[in-house]
Amino acid sequence: MSYEIYVVSHKDIRMPEGNIYIPVQVGPAKDDFSGFVRDNTGENISEKNPNYCELTAQYWAWKNRKADVKGLVHYRRLFSKGKRMLGASLEKKYENVLDEKTLVDIMEKHDAILPKKRNYYIETLWSHYEHSHKIEGLEETRKVIAEKYPDYLIKFDEVMKRRSAHMFNMIIAKDKVFSAYSEWLFDVLGEVEKRVDISGYSVSEARIFGYISELLMDVWIEQNQIDYVELPVMFMGNQNMVKKIWMFIARKFGFVKQP
Repeated sequence: MSYEIYVVSHKDIRMPEGNIYIPVQVGPAKDDFSGFVRDNTGENISEKNPNYCELTAQYWAWKNRKADVKGLVHYRRLFSKGKRMLGASLEKKYENVLDEKTLVDIMEKHDAILPKKRNYYIETLWSHYEHSHKIEGLEETRKVIAEKYPDYLIKFDEVMKRRSAHMFNMIIAKDKVFSAYSEWLFDVLGEVEKRVDISGYSVSEARIFGYISELLMDVWIEQNQIDYVELPVMFMGNQNMVKKIWMFIARKFGFVKQP
């Protein structure tokens, strides 16, 4: 079997080692990064990167690459081999990035790899989105699913009431799964795009389709009963956890309004 994990980046930055990793340059930079492929080749939606974020690379890989297993990760967020690596140095993290042997062992037994769930504890996924973003996008998403994929509506409502989810738009899956998920996801998002006017959105809020897609992964995975395992996500840079926690609480209780 052939394996390709696409590492999405808009910066010319260090990439994980190994033949399974394919650095993908996204965004409007004129210069090509050495060793990267670009998502603006072949059939693509590269120009929508400000709104779709890393999903432009997912679309490109779905439409243009041939591999038995495809995956999507980020230059700042990578799967580990199994350890959480909290507090580890950057070098230690790179030493523990998911490697081909571990990947092969997992994919021989399962259909997909997802990041360990992120917990919100005091909020549901719906309320967290509402406190962090403009809710109209998620409201329209529900309408689109009700109209185009009514069999998914019960699962959508169920997922939105939860307090945890597989976030970050990270997935590694057999091509059949990767392609089927991509086809459904971009069909839903494409219809939402037609219905929501984002011309007045801030730069942050204009990333609407990248935000919404994070909440749709579990809907599709569970509706289709995909056999998956979870791996920890390593953050390959400094995180200001105090600021993140403060913003989470502030938005929840209305001290800070969404952009």
